[in-house]
Amino acid sequence: MSDNRKNLIGLSRPELAAELAAIGEKPFRAKQLWHWVYYQGESDFAKMTTLSKESRISLAEKFFVARPAIAQEQTSKDRTRKWLLRFEDGNEAEAVFIPEEDRGAVCMSSQVGCTLTCSFCHTGTQKLVRNLSAGEIVGQFMLARDSYGEWPSPAGERLLSNIVLMGMGEPLYNFDEVAKALHIIMDPEGIALSKRRITLSTSGVVPMMQRCGEEIGVNLAVSLHAATNELRDQLVPINRKYPIAELMKACRAYPGANNARRITFEYIMLKGINDSPADAHQLVRLVKGIPAKFNLIPYNSWPGSEFECSTGGAMKRFAEILNDNSLSAPIRVPRGRDIMAACGQLKSASMRQRKNNRPAAEPITDAALTIP
Repeated sequence: MSDNRKNLIGLSRPELAAELAAIGEKPFRAKQLWHWVYYQGESDFAKMTTLSKESRISLAEKFFVARPAIAQEQTSKDRTRKWLLRFEDGNEAEAVFIPEEDRGAVCMSSQVGCTLTCSFCHTGTQKLVRNLSAGEIVGQFMLARDSYGEWPSPAGERLLSNIVLMGMGEPLYNFDEVAKALHIIMDPEGIALSKRRITLSTSGVVPMMQRCGEEIGVNLAVSLHAATNELRDQLVPINRKYPIAELMKACRAYPGANNARRITFEYIMLKGINDSPADAHQLVRLVKGIPAKFNLIPYNSWPGSEFECSTGGAMKRFAEILNDNSLSAPIRVPRGRDIMAACGQLKSASMRQRKNNRPAAEPITDAALTIP
């Protein structure tokens, strides 16, 4: 059916109610439909049996319920699962499920491409194509639930227990759509994932951090990667706009941060670049007074990269210095390397189209994903 129909995934509660009111449906229909879409995970109006037959027919004529299409699915030998997702305009991005023993995190993207050009990250070699919509962001988590059969929304323990916005893009450069998507995901009558199980990672968009804490309230992770402005300017160029002192000030003021909900500082371990004991001691001084923990990430290489991963000994010494100063600093175990799904390896072949050109929709054959 073609079509001027609208996808209901990504509409807020008020937007959904307004759409239904516009076609003459009673207000209570919005609550019923929300339950079917976000609690039951149902996409077929004909199966939404608490709605009248007439309503089901009417809804199917005007709306649809669809996740992004799966262009490719891969499962690593360590059980990490990666989806290459194709959106309606032909652009593509990726999402990943990183399993633990009895739970796991879905790593989601917020943009196609990225503007930040971090020198150690494969994604940084791909220019920003566009922001993802709220529906495209929510759809990533719903698609992961489809894959693992986790509908209706579990009341207790979940396999897909956490979300990390650490995939393609800078979430705080797409704040409105990210916030809308996360509020849908956190709604207690739908997917109902607690804000304490959601972590948003930023490279340091300082002006948006306070708003993120106030309006979304999720856990914050900061891609730090260096203890000095001189080095961070090279590794994470946004530092030239928002230097470390401003970033640390924003972290200290982040709403909701406390010893029970510490800010995570992500730190990629680069051999001979940022992995010395002096670097570790500088980090201790840098985060003093911030409820902080570190996530030490072994560097994962990609074609054309100039960096190497720190040695095991160097990473161990680095972690010990942080631990000795009462800072948690686990060394992350790389996941999904055999399917190019490890941290820092994300990239898709989608490109920004010239004005008036239709977006290309050819299959992507060389795609890789950043996972936390």
